[in-house]
Amino acid sequence: MKPFKITISLILCFALVCSGVVASAATVSSECDISDIEIPIDATVTDAAIGAQLDIKAKSAILMEVNTGEILYEMNADEQLPPASITKIMSLLLVMEAIDRKELSVEDVVTASEHACSMGGSQIWLEPGETMTVDDLLKAAVIASANDATVALGEQIAGSEEGLVAMMDARAAELGMTATNFANATGLDAEGHISSAHDVAIMSAELIKHDLIKNYSTVWMDTLRDGESELVNTNKLVRFYEGTTGLKTGTTSGAGYCLSATAERNGLELVAVIMSGDTSQDRFNGAKKLLDYGFANYAYSDIAPELDGITSVNVKGGVLPRVKIEARENFNILMKKSEATGITQTVTLPENVTAPVTIGDTIGTVDFYSGDTQIGSVNITAAENVDPMTFFTAFLWILDGLLK
Repeated sequence: MKPFKITISLILCFALVCSGVVASAATVSSECDISDIEIPIDATVTDAAIGAQLDIKAKSAILMEVNTGEILYEMNADEQLPPASITKIMSLLLVMEAIDRKELSVEDVVTASEHACSMGGSQIWLEPGETMTVDDLLKAAVIASANDATVALGEQIAGSEEGLVAMMDARAAELGMTATNFANATGLDAEGHISSAHDVAIMSAELIKHDLIKNYSTVWMDTLRDGESELVNTNKLVRFYEGTTGLKTGTTSGAGYCLSATAERNGLELVAVIMSGDTSQDRFNGAKKLLDYGFANYAYSDIAPELDGITSVNVKGGVLPRVKIEARENFNILMKKSEATGITQTVTLPENVTAPVTIGDTIGTVDFYSGDTQIGSVNITAAENVDPMTFFTAFLWILDGLLK
């Protein structure tokens, strides 16, 4: 039977409060706790200087820059804690990567298994045998944190939830997430299901690099089943914080209130993680403080190298007198705002190079400075091959000239 047209989260709240059936479950998910979802977060901008202590009501927190992985603020960031539904960040990362490999498409239709439908907690009440597109399942998993939708997606790419969990642990190891062990794909409390704020930030940074996820994580409200089922984003920052790009809330009785929040302004993309917050509002306010702190104090620059009009370098002993050059990579740097102005560039090139020269060979560098301090460089490389001039090559050239 299809659900009535009413907000899924509200139905779940009512069921959890009023039904004795769920009392036997190991965990009662509070993802449906949207009693304050319409209440804006504290609008006061946190303007703390670098090194200041932020008042964050949680056991653990971290602020990381997405592109460099640099940690800008941390508080007990390596403490192992239950991650609740921010576990789904890894599940969703594997789905995004399967889509990238063309092993899955958002148009693919998935048939819900009995196991997926048995998850409980936050859900969209999938029925065994019900079909839904990957696109709709992603909406449910990302926006409403639906456990049944998440497991259905996992079964589609891994064959079973157990198979997906094995993939999650393997991917965590590849990413250097040393404090994490997954026991399920959803984040329901389970023995040995642990992570840390630092590890959550690592997998969040990896997930948010997939632009497709933002098609779901930035949505405030949506519907499923031809409008019969409404979804409300459990991440209120999507509505109330400028630049929010995601990402995932999580709440269980064992984990408390958790949040991984991503936001981008002026090219600076940050991920703020709160674990084991005291209340729902505290996790959002804590993440906002972290993001405000990052945006107030740091800048991310993506600078194109300039070659001062130089397009080639002399070649000694080559079949060509000069070799074309290029600097293909931009210079990316995260800096304190107080140090981010007045960046200059200097081109360093030899007078000549010796053949043979191969495309991609490093010829010189563009060096970047902040004041008198070098802060980085990018390589200047050969843009073409230049073979050496041999006796036989020279003979052929002379012969060709005589014949002409």
